[in-house]
Amino acid sequence: MHFQPTSMGSHIEVNKDGYFLDDTYVMPVTVSDAWGYGGIEVYISAMGYDAYDLACPYCAAKGLCSPCAIKGAHAVCPVCTEEYDLLSGFATPQKGIAKEALRRMNVMNSDGRITVTQR
Repeated sequence: MHFQPTSMGSHIEVNKDGYFLDDTYVMPVTVSDAWGYGGIEVYISAMGYDAYDLACPYCAAKGLCSPCAIKGAHAVCPVCTEEYDLLSGFATPQKGIAKEALRRMNVMNSDGRITVTQR
């Protein structure tokens, strides 16, 4: 997947149904563009470029996973309501329901073009 960042707080969400680039729907270019159990979120945080699988680890372990929704600088699980802080660069849980952060992806920046791959 490739992402052309614009500013801090910019994001792109990728799921099996396509891309949502700043709330605009765009279809994936290849099959590999749509990987990620809960979808993939690429976010420009205070630490730089970050990417996360949007599956809540707490709910995924129970087989109850629905993709987290992005609300400002947080990814919010619709099942357990855990909030993950995206702005910190670590996607750590904020309410204490989940004990694990969202799964991080590799992010490579080449001439302003971001490429995300699995770790």
